[in-house]
Amino acid sequence: MFQRMIDKSMAKSPWIFHINAGSCNGCDIELVSVLTPRYDAERLGFRLTGTPRQADIVVVSGPVTSQTRDRLVRTLAQVPEPRVVVSLGSCPRSGNVFKGSYCVDGPLEKYTHVDVSVGGCTPKPEAIMAALAKAAEILAEKRKEMRQA
Repeated sequence: MFQRMIDKSMAKSPWIFHINAGSCNGCDIELVSVLTPRYDAERLGFRLTGTPRQADIVVVSGPVTSQTRDRLVRTLAQVPEPRVVVSLGSCPRSGNVFKGSYCVDGPLEKYTHVDVSVGGCTPKPEAIMAALAKAAEILAEKRKEMRQA
């Protein structure tokens, strides 16, 4: 009985942890705007957390730089399974304008499995909301598979 209550409450409240892997802050600003009252992602249950140990969904922005690579891998290892990784913007996917730079070690897919990608430089808040909704669906599927295993 208690497990059903826990599962139901967890399904409606995915927590997000944001990692900046060397971005220009354009994507970060758009992510913050999704959490403000104008778009209000919290009405859908999404909540920003300050620690990866409480996160369900990890949002990564920026190309993976040589200085952030090790920190990114360590932080992702702290996120409990099942987790969903969202790449925010063009930089984690391809490096965008930073591709070929001496300090860029990306793309993000070299270091972790990416479940959802949001394209654009910078992505629109509507696209971020759609990606978070898709991430929540993937998270529910992963939780269901874990319970069945």
